[in-house]
Amino acid sequence: MTIMPIVVTGATGQLGRLTVEALLRRGIPAADIIATGRDIARIKDLADRGITVRRADFADADSLAEAFAGADRLLLISASVPVGERVANHRRVIDAAVSAGVSLVVYTSTTHADTAGTVIGATHGETEKYLRDRGIPGVVLRNGWYLENYTGQLPQILQNGAVVGAAGEGRISAASRADYAEAAAVVLTTEGHAGAVYELGGDESFTLTELAAAISAAAGKQVAYADLPVTDFAQVLAAAGLPAELAEVLADADRGMNRGEMYTDSGDLRRLIGRPPMTLAEALAVALHQ
Repeated sequence: MTIMPIVVTGATGQLGRLTVEALLRRGIPAADIIATGRDIARIKDLADRGITVRRADFADADSLAEAFAGADRLLLISASVPVGERVANHRRVIDAAVSAGVSLVVYTSTTHADTAGTVIGATHGETEKYLRDRGIPGVVLRNGWYLENYTGQLPQILQNGAVVGAAGEGRISAASRADYAEAAAVVLTTEGHAGAVYELGGDESFTLTELAAAISAAAGKQVAYADLPVTDFAQVLAAAGLPAELAEVLADADRGMNRGEMYTDSGDLRRLIGRPPMTLAEALAVALHQ
């Protein structure tokens, strides 16, 4: 197949940058990749490597029209917070893609977005519906939780001897950002995905109790899981320095985990990337030896 320019939104973020790298590994010429973000100074190094860099602000329709000009395929990496603006921002991106003549929009959603009861899940579900209603060929990548959401907390977890959350014994099918990025690159560069909805997650799920046990085994230090009410967990996150809205969103995500909304046994991620995704044990080993 002939690949025309591919737009990666959110290339200033970790998932976006990893997707750009995955596209390059798959043989897409740098000149056929358009990396976008609000602050293009943060991706100047990509421009230095021959990648087209353009400013794209989800709240600015004119910037989106300019950023998507000439593109064939587009990866819409979902915005984070403020939550109240997410759906409107995503709609602007989809509208701009339609106007630009983009042939395929790939959207990063969340597991079970069509039935999820979380605030974030609801915004993803609305975006998925809008993508369908606009009639443009689309692919939905329902990305599960990131392993890095936990490995990034290892210093604090080990210092406190506790994993703190509100997920009860809900199972979590987490995977690495790099594996989700590779799946996105596969979908962007191969045929036969239009209309698909992929439930993506690791092959080996775990509870937060099991996460604490895995950290104990890997680090050689006893770690327990402290399960809190959702409101208390939000307060803990805010006290740790997170913005109040983000703290509430993350605590609400744990509520969803408790209901099984971050669990999938679809195997879609493994099939897309052609190998088993990184496991929790592997992620902990990498993080502990960095």
